[in-house]
Amino acid sequence: MMTSTGSVHGALFTLIRRLHFYIGLFVAPFIFVAALTGTLYVLTPQIENALYADALTTQPQGKAQPLSAQIAAARAHTGERAKIYAVRPAPGATDTTRVQFTRADLGASESRSVFIDPYTLAVKGDMTVYGTTGVLPFRMWLDQLHRGLLLGDVGRLYSELAASWLWIAALGGLILWLGTRSRRVVKKSGARHWHVTLGLVLAAGLLFFSATGLTWSQWAGSNVDRMRAALNWMTPQVNTALDGRAPDSAPDPHADHNGSSSMPGMDMSMPMPAAPKAPAQRNRPDADWDRVLSSAKAAGLQSPRLELRQPKNSASAWTVTEVDRSWPSHVDAVAVNPETFSVIDRVRFADFPLVAKLTRWGVDAHMGVLFGLPNQLLLAAFGLGLCTMIVLGYRMWWQRRPKQSETSPAQTLAEAWLPLPGYIKATSLLIALALGYALPVMGASLLLFVLFDILRWRDDHRVVDASVVYPDTPVGIMRARFAVKRKEMRYFLRSLVLLILVVGTVITNAVIGGVVDQYQIPFSDWTITMYIMQGLMVGVYSLVITGLLSIPLWYFFLGESDKQGE
Repeated sequence: MMTSTGSVHGALFTLIRRLHFYIGLFVAPFIFVAALTGTLYVLTPQIENALYADALTTQPQGKAQPLSAQIAAARAHTGERAKIYAVRPAPGATDTTRVQFTRADLGASESRSVFIDPYTLAVKGDMTVYGTTGVLPFRMWLDQLHRGLLLGDVGRLYSELAASWLWIAALGGLILWLGTRSRRVVKKSGARHWHVTLGLVLAAGLLFFSATGLTWSQWAGSNVDRMRAALNWMTPQVNTALDGRAPDSAPDPHADHNGSSSMPGMDMSMPMPAAPKAPAQRNRPDADWDRVLSSAKAAGLQSPRLELRQPKNSASAWTVTEVDRSWPSHVDAVAVNPETFSVIDRVRFADFPLVAKLTRWGVDAHMGVLFGLPNQLLLAAFGLGLCTMIVLGYRMWWQRRPKQSETSPAQTLAEAWLPLPGYIKATSLLIALALGYALPVMGASLLLFVLFDILRWRDDHRVVDASVVYPDTPVGIMRARFAVKRKEMRYFLRSLVLLILVVGTVITNAVIGGVVDQYQIPFSDWTITMYIMQGLMVGVYSLVITGLLSIPLWYFFLGESDKQGE
């Protein structure tokens, strides 16, 4: 039985080191993709504004037309039966007005937006927009790529996996650094030196992005929502009920990244039979929008960026919400009675609970909108730094791999865990169960880690001919592995071919299907340049993702090392 404090610490460090290695081997490819796609997303607002400048901007020509006339122009363009989802009046003299419509074939948080010149009433654009920030097709594609690899809800598992393990990788790296820095001499120009340096510089950001990313994930995010509701940390919402009843749900601060549009709230009132609510008019009279906007401004909404939504039913009020997410945050909202046009309720960001404020600021900072360009540049530097740190981690693994003539015992999570004292084993199991419940994707992947331990080392005793020495080059290493593990090498190559086919198929469908679906451009209208550019994108993405995912395959089939000469 282990009693020495030093031995206990050594065993714990061995376990943390092995877990850190497994995270780097199996989860780091997904963290790399999330960091790279997130960097692309935060660097593109200015590019998107330039691409869609015709739709977004106009030249001032005297006095702007009433909002009602602008809405009438949009309805004339879409047809009177199109239902208005929201209206965003032009925030500045050179901006256009957005009139957003619902459409059955659009996804969650998406709407059809018609851009109206507030002076001439001309239609300047007609396209799909997404989320509270109203991103246009270019950044909407990047957002969906970052969030779920354009694969829908199934693809969102990848980003939740990355966020679930990111904070553990960061804390584990810090513990390893603190525990070994006094005993280790590191070359200032080595891969480990730069890996550690970047890890220390980025540590706070790693924890921040892990926390904010988890709040809008599918499975862990639901647990976070329930915890916030139980602790009364939900974001306050404006009450639109004309009879004064409490609202049923709270708005979602993650609507720009989430597939759903609401979060569970708290309704502490006694259950009462609800009177049937008559459906609201498909579209309220155009003149009503002017009166609602005037009432909201008179009530003190100061931001030029406003969003108006008509009543959901006959028992509900209008809502007018500030949608300026830059610092200082302007997200106040009012509810306006549809008959008297008086303000019946208001929520102020200044009155939000601290946790709700932190949630709002965290989400906006994560998306790069809180502090504008400095926020974007900081996130881009972080994303590129994280990608570099991951590449350096793989380089460390490659440089420190055992040589052909060396022997080493099987190194698994189980073998690192078994020497621990009983009380530490019990504590670690309880922590693993708690984290697995709170972060289900982490729990499932941890089970896969354990299964990998069993499969990878089930046949660990091998006889190797040490008389043959191969050069220490990539080709030499491949030859050595093939000589030692012919069967495993064949399995690896077959799996690699299958991986190439799967990744190529998924990326081709995502990239090309994204262009067809988001931009509504059929193949018959594609230009030669589009074919070339999309083909290059498919090739680059397929190559990068295949390369990243082939690393765990290599380790699984060919391994770090072999026990020699038994």
